[in-house]
Amino acid sequence: MTRMDFPLAFLTTTLALSLPATAAGLTRTFVSSAGADSNPCTITQPCASFAQAYAATAAGGIIAALDPGKYGPLTITGPITINGNGWAAITAPARGGGITINGGVNGMVALTGLEIDGAGFGSNGIDFETNGGSANLVVDKCVVRNADKGILVGPNGTLDFTITNTMLSNNGTAGIYILPANTSNVNGVIDHVIATGAGNDGIDLDARASSGVTIIAVSNTIIGNNNNYGILDSTSSVAFTTLSIDNVSVVGNANTGIFVTGPATVLLGRSIVAANGIGVENNTTANTFYTYKDNRINLNGMDFFGTPLNTTFSAQ
Repeated sequence: MTRMDFPLAFLTTTLALSLPATAAGLTRTFVSSAGADSNPCTITQPCASFAQAYAATAAGGIIAALDPGKYGPLTITGPITINGNGWAAITAPARGGGITINGGVNGMVALTGLEIDGAGFGSNGIDFETNGGSANLVVDKCVVRNADKGILVGPNGTLDFTITNTMLSNNGTAGIYILPANTSNVNGVIDHVIATGAGNDGIDLDARASSGVTIIAVSNTIIGNNNNYGILDSTSSVAFTTLSIDNVSVVGNANTGIFVTGPATVLLGRSIVAANGIGVENNTTANTFYTYKDNRINLNGMDFFGTPLNTTFSAQ
């Protein structure tokens, strides 16, 4: 019996050591500019691309960049953390996304310390378009530039998202484009963000096709030098959106600083709206654009246009 056990045990151990598929269960993997995608993506044998590391990482795991480098575009279908440590770069392919998140994520996708460049040809820097289920997206300490949409948030389902400490520059359609699908419910926080130099809008909340509920808070943020709107909220009659704008500078946008239409509810406080073509344009159907006395809206080509802002809730 002993003679039979030894070969079986030896064979089992050898197979376990030789099978690269065991890497699929790793909760933490690594990439390096000196790595190779034939490696198991461990800290001593890192991979060369985020895509290979993602394939080797368990759901909910962490991928970390060990040194400066370009680590390629990535498609994500489940919960994961990508930590670029402030030195990892991604160049989006022509008509493709730098990071594409789709499927029923059902968990958190966290992206931190990444530089994503569309190179003037990529469709979106970060493209979040889930299909059903619930998800949580966190973007922190990232730079996204030269794409059509810097960050596209287009969920079909339930989504909580947070974008913080991030710069969006020289994107085409928008720095941040929020496009909830029908019946989607979205809660979003945009804090300490710079959205500048877009071909159209700094932040575009486009709920025209949604019958869900969308609540967005924008705070401690600079939105300037965009070629159309600084902040655009275009809500249809079947959508329900609430937009809070607090301690935000909306400056130097070619068309309008803040443009709101439809049944959206907007609360504007402690903010500067200056040097835009039009400061604030209010076309809400029930005059649900509320402003407070602690704003500074002046030095625009025209400070106000449309329905006068509702001051029912103004501070005393």
